[in-house]
Amino acid sequence: MAFRWRYLDAQAAEIDGPDEEFADQQEAEDWFGSTWEELRASGVDAVVLLDGDAEVYGPMSLQEG
Repeated sequence: MAFRWRYLDAQAAEIDGPDEEFADQQEAEDWFGSTWEELRASGVDAVVLLDGDAEVYGPMSLQEG
């Protein structure tokens, strides 16, 4: 399975975002750590980490506070 992120807007609806796939959870989290501010600026409100179709965790808000 490949790890990837699901992107959500403020109403928790799935929206388009970077179509990246990662070999493992650490790689996915490292990528997210370096891009979350860009994602937030592009309208992503929260993310969910997926392993294939299974949710690993989330939704995780990108908003401050």
